[in-house]
Formats: sequence, C-alpha cells, structure tokens
Amino acid sequence: MIALPFMAFGVIFLVFFLMSFSKYDPAVAALGENATGAQLEAFRHEMGYDKPWWSQFWSYLVGLCHGDMGVYGVNKDSVSERIGQAFPITLQLTFIGLLIAVVIAIIFGVLAALYRDTWVDQTIRVLSIIAIATPSFWLGVLLIYVLQIKLSWLPGAGPLVPFSQDPGAYLERMAMPTFALGLPVAGQLTRIIRTSMVEELDKDYVRTAIGAGVPKGVVVARNVFRNALITPITTLGMKIGYLLGGAIVIEVIFALPGMGTAMFDGINGNEPTLVQGVVLIVALSFIIINIVVDLLYVLINPRIRTV
Repeated sequence: MIALPFMAFGVIFLVFFLMSFSKYDPAVAALGENATGAQLEAFRHEMGYDKPWWSQFWSYLVGLCHGDMGVYGVNKDSVSERIGQAFPITLQLTFIGLLIAVVIAIIFGVLAALYRDTWVDQTIRVLSIIAIATPSFWLGVLLIYVLQIKLSWLPGAGPLVPFSQDPGAYLERMAMPTFALGLPVAGQLTRIIRTSMVEELDKDYVRTAIGAGVPKGVVVARNVFRNALITPITTLGMKIGYLLGGAIVIEVIFALPGMGTAMFDGINGNEPTLVQGVVLIVALSFIIINIVVDLLYVLINPRIRTV
C-alpha cells in the first residue's frame, strides 16, 4: 500500500515516455489528412501537443491530482467517461473468466488428488498442461471459427446486451470470451490445487481421523479442502492480474467495448491521454486486487491469525 503511489507514478511516466516516440501525429489522427496546416497547429496548441513531452507530463500529473484524466480526439471526449463505460465490461469479463477457471480447477484438482497416480490423475494432468500451453487469444480465434462460423452456435461479435435486460443474450455473448480467458488459468490452478491437496492428504491428522472412523468424504470436505486452499489463494492475485491483461486482448478479438478496445483506439489514434488513463486504471486495479487477496490470505490462514 505504501508503494502504491510510487508504482502509479512509474506507470504514468513509462507510458508517457513510450508514447513520445510515436511517429503518428495526434492532430492528423483527430482532424484527418485533409486538415490545413493552420488547423493542425491550432489543434496542437489547444491540446498542448506542441509542448515538450515533459511539460505535457507535468500538466497531466497536475490534472490527475485534481481528478481530471484529460480529453482526447477532435470532439474532446472525456477520458474518465470513456473509462467509466469500458472498465465495468472488463471487470465482468475478468471475474466471469476467473469464476470459470476456479470452478474447473477445483473440480479437476480435487479429483486428481483423490485418484492420484491413476488414469484419472494422468488424464487431468495432460489436460491441464494443454490448457496452460494454450494462448487465450489463439483459443478465442479458434472458438470464433468453430462455434460461430462453422456451427453458428454462439455470437463472436455484436452489441453486448446488459444482463438485467436479457440474461440469455448476455451469457451467449460472454460465453466464448470468458472461456477463452479462463481456460489457461484453470490449467494452472488445477496443478496448484492438486499438489496442495496431495500434500494435505498425506498429513498425520488425515490418517488419524480416517482411522478413528470419520468418513473420508467428511475429512476431505471439512479439513483437507479448506487447508489446501491456502496455497492457491496466495497465487490468486497474480492470476487476476493475468486475466486483466488477457481481457484487453480478448476484448479486441471479440469486439467488446471494454478497456482493451479503448486502448486499441487510443494507440491507433495516437491519443496518449486515453492510453495513459487505460493503463493507469488497469495497473492500479492489479495492485489493489493483490492487496485485497493478501488480506484475504491473512484472514483465512489460522497460523498468521494466531501470530
């Protein structure tokens, strides 16, 4: 938490520094190729693009301290409003993908641990390796080709209908991108849960409880599973950060109006304020989510609570 403002400053500085090397003129991108030289100069002066990049950087920092993330484009659209519309979509995509990953990982991780060294364990191990090695963007393209183009089962593009308005249409639209996003993480979590469950099953208290007549299912559900989740939860923050980054690419592939599409538009139009705002919010979200997951780990770990 102490490092949060320093990391935010580093993100802002890095993006501004990299965007300063762009060969594209934001005035031309906003006004078009047919704009006159006077119009281009007036636009650059009005938006501050004629100043050195360090002067623009300082002006942006001052505005950010006052809650102003700037404007972009010829219409001077608000960056904050664009992010306010795009960020909820990215969060929905991220957390639905996380839910899919966690459900798949718990089911297959527990089965692999309970039937270790059998054909069930070996099959799940192979499937998890395949899932880990599958890039989410490649899987997204494959799903579009098979489920939309060939079979016409699910839509890969089009408007995103709110869940409250039409739950069925919403789930159909989000099915492919969330699955493509969550499957690689499911493979990673499956391996982690399986290893953690095996280590917990080999402990003395499990053998003692089963030897005393407690059903194995009760021991696994009440004690083993809960203790085995401590290790996966410690890695959950990093997985959520991976999902946030992957969601940006997935949104472009599936034409979802989230943070990825906003960043893509900002890069194509050489709009540094828009790119800066998107990167800043995603980076801060990643840091804050890791802080929350660390606090959750402290709450569920009895040894840390005792200390």
